[in-house]
Amino acid sequence: MGKSVFVKFVSEPKNDSLKTIVGIACAAQAIDDGHDVSVFFAGSATRLLDGEYIGELNREMGPDSTMVSDMLNKIFDSAVVYCSFASVKATLGHSEGDGALNIADDKITWSGPPGVIKLATNSDVQLTY
Repeated sequence: MGKSVFVKFVSEPKNDSLKTIVGIACAAQAIDDGHDVSVFFAGSATRLLDGEYIGELNREMGPDSTMVSDMLNKIFDSAVVYCSFASVKATLGHSEGDGALNIADDKITWSGPPGVIKLATNSDVQLTY
């Protein structure tokens, strides 16, 4: 039986892109291993919802790599995704419903600190990047 895994991305990915990629890989691996995965994007980590930035991370893995976007798509398709609307607005300047993110708005549960606390206290495992 799988565990409930909560992965929170909050750090600025530009400060440590390798740590960010490791976090994405861990979330994707938890999905592959059959766990129930919830992922929350908050703070500057909402940059991971910007397709252009993900292109930069792909290029860090190799000139033709799609590894990071492939793992993110797995997360978007198979995990429950949460996001701070205020963080998206502050970091990316986008508004809910404008279709500017690399995940459809209807696949995101918009939340804030109450959602983070609920996810953390209800999960078996927490990972923070």
